[in-house]
Amino acid sequence: MGKTERVVYFNGKFVNESDARISIYDSALMFGDMVFEMTRSFNKKQFKLEEHIDRLFKGLKILEINPNLDEKELLNICEKVQEINEPLFDENDEHRLMINVSRGPLGIYGGLVSGLISEPTVVVADFPLKWTVVGMSKFYKTGINCVIPSQRAIPSYLMDPKIKNRSRMWYQMANIEISKLNGENNWPLLLDTDGYIAEGTGNNFFIIKNDVIFTPEPRNILRGTRRDYIFSLAEEIGLKCIEKNIEPYDVYDADEAFVTGTPFCILPVTSFQFKSIGKGSYGEITKSLLLKWSENVGVDIEKQIKEFNLEHNLSLNASTPYQHKSHK
Repeated sequence: MGKTERVVYFNGKFVNESDARISIYDSALMFGDMVFEMTRSFNKKQFKLEEHIDRLFKGLKILEINPNLDEKELLNICEKVQEINEPLFDENDEHRLMINVSRGPLGIYGGLVSGLISEPTVVVADFPLKWTVVGMSKFYKTGINCVIPSQRAIPSYLMDPKIKNRSRMWYQMANIEISKLNGENNWPLLLDTDGYIAEGTGNNFFIIKNDVIFTPEPRNILRGTRRDYIFSLAEEIGLKCIEKNIEPYDVYDADEAFVTGTPFCILPVTSFQFKSIGKGSYGEITKSLLLKWSENVGVDIEKQIKEFNLEHNLSLNASTPYQHKSHK
């Protein structure tokens, strides 16, 4: 019989997904002390996997976590995990790798808990991309309404958001606040402590004005791999992309806006604080960027997300990495 359960790399072994268990004494649970990356494939080929791993290792270096393997070894593990799981994926689905690394169980419990080993926790999981993008296809028609929550982005002088870590309660608090507003297309857009636009809770933000693309300076944000790719796409279609401080006023005055994220690549933002941006529709330059991206990877990204939405059988009544469902 063929394998019926996805396989996960867990601390040197390939185990069934349901058997990958992290200790309740792990530093990740105690402190949110974990660096992570999440990737996606196009036509089953991972996109910018090396860049994801490079960013992961920068975070590990800063937090002084030694994963006991190097970047090349982790790259090979990621490729192996996808290879093992491929037979369980639909022909038209894509692979979403999740890489988690913590410093492992805390030393104070070593020797006191049976079987507890004080070593780094390294996990590489693989699951269908469609799980993450379910329900997003509607945004190509309605667009997203970005709303500023009371929660501010954590500034880099307190905890550098350029380290992609699992301690993200400020994201969750913003999600919870915005989830209480009427409507289903509201996404948080955080300000930094100086009052400038920073980022979303898992996405980077862009505006377009007079055929120039602008995005917040990279001080107090996670520098997304997809954010970086927009600079290349802009050059390909003959436009400038500039990093600058963006005030809420600039967003109101924009011609177009969009967000970027690993699973969906680009989604249009058509309103800000419930007020239309430009014509209040999916902008032509935003479309051009997504079209160029699709051409480069050989996948019609918008069409793929729409098809995933048609075939999904997942509940949309629970929280997702991008939207929090309020339970009243």
